[in-house]
Amino acid sequence: MPRLDHEAQLTDLRTTLSGIATIRRTDCLDACERANVIVIEPSAEGRKVGGRPVWPGQVNDPGAAADIIAWIRDGGPGVAEPPGVLDLYAFQPSRRVRAELHDE
Repeated sequence: MPRLDHEAQLTDLRTTLSGIATIRRTDCLDACERANVIVIEPSAEGRKVGGRPVWPGQVNDPGAAADIIAWIRDGGPGVAEPPGVLDLYAFQPSRRVRAELHDE
């Protein structure tokens, strides 16, 4: 996304979620047509109650990013009710991509 300041978005995520979530950058999630993609893994508590990873794509709007950040702060997958914006952004990655991420 040429009009998006990717470094600023990454810095904002790391700053606002410091101590709450680990933010990692990766070169490719095999979903380039959906850039920027954020993978949100459930916390240990979220996994215990059935939380699954959520893949929002095209997170290029500061308002959408803010809604996602607020959701993560509230507990994220399995713990907190997801923001309505996820209906517009969430997608299901290929099984191959999911398997590769879990092998890391």
